[in-house]
Amino acid sequence: MTANSPDPLGPDELDRLDAYWRAANYLSVGQIYLRDNALLEEPLRPEHVKPRLLGHWGTTPGLNFVYVHLNRVIKAQDLDMVYVCGPGHGGPGMLA
Repeated sequence: MTANSPDPLGPDELDRLDAYWRAANYLSVGQIYLRDNALLEEPLRPEHVKPRLLGHWGTTPGLNFVYVHLNRVIKAQDLDMVYVCGPGHGGPGMLA
């Protein structure tokens, strides 16, 4: 079995993928935990945090990781593809 790409990803592409992943995780955390002050323009206070959390942080970084790399492959190979993710705690990751 051979890989479709003979060369590993370069540092620039890895940096861009990492930035995309970190941005998606940042948005996800805000969607899960915050009701206000998402840009952290002031120190967090208890009233900024949602009283009831919807979503689960444990699933989100992994879903975002898969999404980032699938997006890269879809664009690189011009694929017609849909990422299907089941319902549940990973909603904020999919919305990010």
